[in-house]
Amino acid sequence: MDIVNSITHGAAEFATNFIGVFQTGGKTFVGLVTGIVPLLIVLLTAVNALVRLIGPERIDRVAQASTRNIFLRYIVLPFLAVFFLTNPMAYTMGRFLPEKQKPAFYDSAVSFVHPILGLFPHANPGEIFVYAGIAAGITTLGLPLGDLAVRYLVVGLVVIFIRGLVTEAITRAMWPAEAKAEVAVAGAGTTAGEE
Repeated sequence: MDIVNSITHGAAEFATNFIGVFQTGGKTFVGLVTGIVPLLIVLLTAVNALVRLIGPERIDRVAQASTRNIFLRYIVLPFLAVFFLTNPMAYTMGRFLPEKQKPAFYDSAVSFVHPILGLFPHANPGEIFVYAGIAAGITTLGLPLGDLAVRYLVVGLVVIFIRGLVTEAITRAMWPAEAKAEVAVAGAGTTAGEE
């Protein structure tokens, strides 16, 4: 009889814990729908209004001017791209760069879509849950979220600059080898076509 009672009690406890996971998930979802979703909609609307007020042509001119300097290219341009165009449209700002610098810009921009979330969640709303998870832990500890957001942004800017420099150096080193390989492939195709 004790075995039956312990099995029954264990099954009931398992069922309670199992449904508890989904109840907690539901509460979290409701919190997001009533908290972060309206915030994101308002931020997206505000940034789109700002872009319309400034004018897309002016933003494009600023982006084009920022390609001339290495600091502007791998700090300012990714920031502006992610802030104004959000993820994934931000990567289109690479169109202002020469081909050899496009991989490094992409690396910088794609690395910045998370660090900007703390201060500007509109930039990558699909990934806000990553930051929200980190923020929940910080909030549980009773620490302010503003400090986390600013540090996350500053570290992100340092990281994207380093990644831009490293990726540009790698691209520069690999570019001649790639060009030679393309010439060899083109030459082999011509030889085969002539036969």
